[in-house]
Amino acid sequence: MSLADALRDRLARGVPSVLVTVEAALGSTPRDGDARMLVDGDTIAGTVGGGRLEHEAIEASRALLRGGGSEQTLDLALGPALDQCCGGRMVLKLKRTDQATLAQLQDAERLALAQLPCVLLFGAGHVGRALAQALALLPFELRWIDERAHEFPDTIPANATRIVHASPASLVAQAPPHAAIVAVTHGHAQDFDIVEAALRRGDCAYVGMIGSDTKRVRFRRWFERKGGDVALLDQLTCPLGGTTKIDKRPAMIAALTVAELVRALVGGEGKPEQRTMQEDCELSGCGA
Repeated sequence: MSLADALRDRLARGVPSVLVTVEAALGSTPRDGDARMLVDGDTIAGTVGGGRLEHEAIEASRALLRGGGSEQTLDLALGPALDQCCGGRMVLKLKRTDQATLAQLQDAERLALAQLPCVLLFGAGHVGRALAQALALLPFELRWIDERAHEFPDTIPANATRIVHASPASLVAQAPPHAAIVAVTHGHAQDFDIVEAALRRGDCAYVGMIGSDTKRVRFRRWFERKGGDVALLDQLTCPLGGTTKIDKRPAMIAALTVAELVRALVGGEGKPEQRTMQEDCELSGCGA
């Protein structure tokens, strides 16, 4: 359930609630800007970082509800006073919810959804199902593709769109720029067609194919015979997960592959920003 769904449910039941939004996150913090949490008198949905920080936000939200207030801002240093060692500072906005809040939240979630990295998963067999399940909780748009409608489970992840198509490889051309392409179909020929289309595009963030080192060699020969540039093969991950020597069970292949997808789609290239202890103290207000 999205946060908008949770709020819609509370409004329908007449349950007062407060939306907590991270307005600023400075230095080392458990969540970045725009993280949100919904708080009512008994329950919460979402998170702004956990720990004492979140405890303070929950208590302040419930005090706001009890007192009849509408808005409040919390400026919290994540240092000794909160028993948190992050060293940064977070500014939280607390706002009593109404229908206007719901509309704003729906707009924000639609915008976030449109900006999600896209994964095209070809194949609804054992590995495809394991991959879809492993991707279910991640902030990706998943397009799950197979020509066999009966292979899909009755229930698919909320972030997935089931696509039944007679020519799956042709859908590679419809992928947005910097998408991830993962081929785990029931046939080598189909895998090859999908990967060839992805490599020739030249703008995919990740191209992966189920198989072994031997399958990779066979694909290379096939690709060269079709006039493919062998330099493009540097973009191909095969076997998925980087190896077949750890564990070949679908769930393990899925776990290793998802780790690669996260690095390719949201991992970034550079190292995290490093600060000195004094800079953390200055941000948190705890003194040098």
